[in-house]
Amino acid sequence: MINITQQIVLQNINKQNYTDLFALMKEIYPLAYSHFWKDKGDWYINSQYSKDHILKELSQENADYYFVIYNDEIIGNLRIIWDEKLEGLADKKQVKLHRIYLHQKTQGKGIGKNILLWLEKEAIKKEYEIIWLDTMDEQPQAFLFYKKQGFKYYSHTFLPYNLLFDKVRKMSQVYKRIT
Repeated sequence: MINITQQIVLQNINKQNYTDLFALMKEIYPLAYSHFWKDKGDWYINSQYSKDHILKELSQENADYYFVIYNDEIIGNLRIIWDEKLEGLADKKQVKLHRIYLHQKTQGKGIGKNILLWLEKEAIKKEYEIIWLDTMDEQPQAFLFYKKQGFKYYSHTFLPYNLLFDKVRKMSQVYKRIT
């Protein structure tokens, strides 16, 4: 367990509790993203949070995967990939915030901000220079949140998923220099 604040704790996700992660995502993902998908996001949840996929992600040596706990309740998850390079910034030591999903009922409580501050401190301890992530352009509140935290637009990519509506496929790649 990692205590970020008195109310916010990170708990390692392991092979024994992947079913808890799947159940969590079936609850929280559709609230934010079901309208982006032709199938309401079922394919995404069932593929990205399947047992095989989660076990593969958990076996990645340079990645950390956590449940986000707020006031003793699991309200989200966080995945970090150390040494994942953003193309064009390859000469810098980088960490990718691969996933962060928080339940909508907890938005505005400073959870995301505190997690980013914690990640920044951890990255500095490990002598990383850049934190980066992909954020969906069709979620402007997320893009604005990262901008307020000091992240800058770098480039963009497009998600290849067939069941995703074309107009929401664009992902902005944003980064923050931390040294």
